[in-house]
Amino acid sequence: MPDALTFGLDTFGDVPAGKDGRPLAQAEVIRNVIAEAELADRLGIDFFGLGEHHRDDFAISSPEVVLAAIAARTARIRLGTSVTVLSTDDPVRVFQRFSSLAALSSGRAEVILGRGSFTESFALFGHDLHDYDRLFEEKLDLFVKLLREREVSWSGSVRTPLDRQRVYPPLEDGALAAWIGVGGSPESVIRAVRHDLPMMLAIIGGPAARFRPFADLYRRAQAQTGRPARALGVHSPGHIAETDAQARDEAWPAYAALHGRIGRERGWPPIDRGHFDGEVAGGSLYVGAPETVAPRIAETIRTLGLSRFQLKYSLGPLAHDALMRSIELFATEVVPRVRRLVG
Repeated sequence: MPDALTFGLDTFGDVPAGKDGRPLAQAEVIRNVIAEAELADRLGIDFFGLGEHHRDDFAISSPEVVLAAIAARTARIRLGTSVTVLSTDDPVRVFQRFSSLAALSSGRAEVILGRGSFTESFALFGHDLHDYDRLFEEKLDLFVKLLREREVSWSGSVRTPLDRQRVYPPLEDGALAAWIGVGGSPESVIRAVRHDLPMMLAIIGGPAARFRPFADLYRRAQAQTGRPARALGVHSPGHIAETDAQARDEAWPAYAALHGRIGRERGWPPIDRGHFDGEVAGGSLYVGAPETVAPRIAETIRTLGLSRFQLKYSLGPLAHDALMRSIELFATEVVPRVRRLVG
């Protein structure tokens, strides 16, 4: 098992309904997310991540701004993204925002770099989806140089070249924790190894064990480089309540609403309660009481050999009060149980 096992919480700032039945204002959702992060920090969670989206059902489009506010109100929790959509951003500006966040948080900043599972940012920022792979590959190459070199020289096709350029502010301690987010392709796994970065697997459906070949490939390819092993993490959705029945009854309407909306956009077939219960029982949906969820997380950690498990706790339009209770139970009951189970 990993020597250092850490636990995180992720949110996209999912927008719930207010008391009047209408969607809550995104500004209020963002303020609620800050309160959720403060609670996670007080209860000892290791990492808090915000996903970048540009749509009306997720409130967080500028994660670093919200993370800066959280940094000023927390003491120890590490703060990052889940994920930063590097393909449609400028690597220099991303680096500057995270080096600033690292300064504000006294070195607690992390970034998970990915292409994202949503494509709204391409049209919003003037990029062509046909350039999907090239944009990410070239921008990732530049970002890694910015992480590791004080003076950067780089050229490519997606932006102007740099010639012995220094970028400010520099990292105070010379390092920023950076991961690559992977949805599950061998090419993405090899990319993480090639750039010598830890890998975060996004597993949102089906048994986690089906990702074992990717975990094995990651470690095998790392070993072939002769470099020290890097961390491997998983991000998966879930919801914790006092009982299994309560957790399922709270999560199902939110899950159905979220899946239904995205499914209509992408042409997915509709789901029913049986599908949801199947994912809870044997898939990658960690919903239930602490004594139910903890063994399932522990099994995922053992099966894949993880260094970190991140629960995407904002499961669609769940209310803020339910999210706060889920965070509390995850931190005070689930995480200690998992640590005991994995030894």
